[in-house]
Amino acid sequence: MNVLQLKNDLHHFLCEDLGYGDRSIAAFEDPESRRTGYLKAKESGVFVGRQVIVEGYKLIDPSILVEMKVVDGERVAAGEVIAVVKGPLSALLAAERVLLNLVQRMSGIATLTTRAVRELEGGTTCITDTRKTTPGLRMYEKYAVQCGGGVNHRFNLHELIMLKENHITGAGGITEAVQRVKQNAGFTVKIEVETTNEEEMMEALEAGVDIIMFDNMEPEEVHALVPKVPESIVTEISGGMTIEQLRRYKMCGADYISMGSLTHSPSSLDISFLLKTTER
Repeated sequence: MNVLQLKNDLHHFLCEDLGYGDRSIAAFEDPESRRTGYLKAKESGVFVGRQVIVEGYKLIDPSILVEMKVVDGERVAAGEVIAVVKGPLSALLAAERVLLNLVQRMSGIATLTTRAVRELEGGTTCITDTRKTTPGLRMYEKYAVQCGGGVNHRFNLHELIMLKENHITGAGGITEAVQRVKQNAGFTVKIEVETTNEEEMMEALEAGVDIIMFDNMEPEEVHALVPKVPESIVTEISGGMTIEQLRRYKMCGADYISMGSLTHSPSSLDISFLLKTTER
């Protein structure tokens, strides 16, 4: 992850939550006391968010000591301690919710991605994400996909030209759309085209694209079309893919299966923060 962006984002996230200060703790905290807290997994899954925890506590109070017990991409069991933190009570509690929210979401994405990757074990197809991410959180969500064993698709609209149904309709066809973007694209920019049948696939190949997307096709269709695509052209299966459907597409021979659900509808991993009770 980009550490500078991480610090900037965390500053914004913490300011949003703190407002003018935490009124819940101001009335009874001893400014001189230092307390110990634990971040614990309440269910098993794949942890992601080490930098979020370290940089987040450092930002809220540089005196906080953070001891990480796991690394990004490591599987944790229910009840396992993820990190131990020690510092002023007000600082520990001020950062708690913001950091947990972000880490829980990232860990949930990594856990779901790992499930998807395992469904394709034994084949040659890789799992990739999409741009169906939460605005402002794309860096974190795509990083979580990596930690779960997946591969990142384009990060933004500038990285890859992807011509989908509306682009093709607007340009008047696949050939016309590809010709137009080639006039403006540099030689380093790849072009991907969404196709829904063999006729569209062949037109895209003849137009000179770099990536063929098989959109909302049945496994039998994809299996029949992949051998007709030159090995130099990357192939991707897309269209409402779920964990349950992956096995049906496992042996189709495509290079990638993209899953928007990895980032638009994961369940957050349940992680809690608890203070050590014996301290005074």
